[in-house]
Amino acid sequence: MGKRVRISNDSLNSYGTRALTSGMNVEQYCRNPVLLYQHERGNVIGYVKDLKVENDEVTGEPMFDEASELSIRCKKQYEFGSLRMVSVGLDILELSDEPQHLVQGQTRPTITKSKLFEVSLVDIGANDDAIVLHKDGQRITLGKDGECPLPLLNTNQNNYKEMEQKKLALQLGLPETADEAAIETAIEQLKTAKAENEGLKKDKETLTLAAITKTVEAAIGEKRISPDKKEQFIELGKKVGSDELQKVFAAMSPQMKLSQTLGHHGGLPTGAPMTYQKLSEVPSDKLPELREKQPDEYKRLYKAEYGMECEI
Repeated sequence: MGKRVRISNDSLNSYGTRALTSGMNVEQYCRNPVLLYQHERGNVIGYVKDLKVENDEVTGEPMFDEASELSIRCKKQYEFGSLRMVSVGLDILELSDEPQHLVQGQTRPTITKSKLFEVSLVDIGANDDAIVLHKDGQRITLGKDGECPLPLLNTNQNNYKEMEQKKLALQLGLPETADEAAIETAIEQLKTAKAENEGLKKDKETLTLAAITKTVEAAIGEKRISPDKKEQFIELGKKVGSDELQKVFAAMSPQMKLSQTLGHHGGLPTGAPMTYQKLSEVPSDKLPELREKQPDEYKRLYKAEYGMECEI
């Protein structure tokens, strides 16, 4: 009965790279499953029977044709156990340096897509030393001392990323050893807290505006201001606050008819000395008549009271 051998798997090899089994195309090879000796063209010693790709590895059963002394010798050594390792020849189709494709100790990108073109019986096998790679028509020679044209990973970039991650972790109040998951969780918590604060701020603004509006409407009801000044005093309340606005209204007397203060003749006597220095000193019932019959005097007292011009 033949011996099934592991041909390839996802482990790290001596080049500092890996060839993913999931991305290895074996269809073409299965049409001509040639078995070579030491990856040498012309030294065909048989074929690979029952090639299987499963559980992240490629396996098969070497079959020797015994058509040459080399094949006969290899078969005897294989059955004896002195030759028992095989290795793949791969064409590289796609490389990746994405973190999810890298493992500890890896120095070159991962071969995520490849094409199997031959399998060889070798004296020093396994992924560590006997894998043969081809890229852009160039053969990558056997062994850990062979020249490898695959690019090295950008370790400076990785170091920079680690430094930035540590810096961000410390800014978030986390230990510098915090991983990406912990950092992302902290960021999401900050976003949630910010949204809650913004909601509380809006609620506070709504309550403040409601208090100001209530104060202004109360002043209108007490006839301290006329209804047409409602929006003006609401805007003033937004600037000074509800408490200060209440103080302003408290200093204003309710409106009374001008005749109640000046008598039934209406208007201030011609040439009479000015009695009021600001609008709040004028009785509230007198304000409408003063506004109607002495607009200039009303404007003067209004400006003295609020520091702004009054349009009538």
